[in-house]
Amino acid sequence: MNMTPKAVCIISGGMDSALSAKIAKDEGYEIIALHFNYGQRTKKRELESFRKIAESLEAVASYELDLDFFEQIGASALTDHSIDIPTGGLEEGVPVTYVPFRNGIFLSIAAAVAEKHGAEALFIGVVEEDSSGYPDCRESYIKQMERAINLGTKEETNLQIRMPLVAMSKAQIVAEALRRDVPLQYTWSCYQNEDVACGVCDSCRLRLRGFAQAGVKDPIAYADEATAED
Repeated sequence: MNMTPKAVCIISGGMDSALSAKIAKDEGYEIIALHFNYGQRTKKRELESFRKIAESLEAVASYELDLDFFEQIGASALTDHSIDIPTGGLEEGVPVTYVPFRNGIFLSIAAAVAEKHGAEALFIGVVEEDSSGYPDCRESYIKQMERAINLGTKEETNLQIRMPLVAMSKAQIVAEALRRDVPLQYTWSCYQNEDVACGVCDSCRLRLRGFAQAGVKDPIAYADEATAED
């Protein structure tokens, strides 16, 4: 009987979630890879990245779930094309790229997948210290979700939500990803382009700043890298 513990890993296709999943793999978990298509502008490229990352992790199961209702809800530049992606630089407060309660919904669905497979852990690559200011990336919130999930599932279900990057900076994430041989060339962070990363959206700026501070070059191409590093 195979007693290897299982972990459900939410993998967006980005650098943070790829590292989070690799940490789970390195800790000895069998990986159940989970990806959400929620009407985001770069969903095709993110899905392509997810598939490559899941393959590199030798995932024992893989889920690609469509959540079209996020487009109906809107209220985010990622899912509503009438709202422009900000490209003027990082600002204080919650940006228009925040998708209302996205991580709460993702974690709830991931918990259902975890319960099905008898997984012990659920890994999510949230970053609180060096993020875009999203409220659903806070450690205190994720811990409360863990409590709620364990209250609302079977008695024998005891899920631990792991967020190994939550207190890390982007530079630390880049360094750790390189140390663990995460295939960063497959990852995608840009909010608005699927061919060449724009280099000026919040996500590109944070990623490029992390690589610059880590002293290494990002393996993906950018349309406007010089501006993004300002």
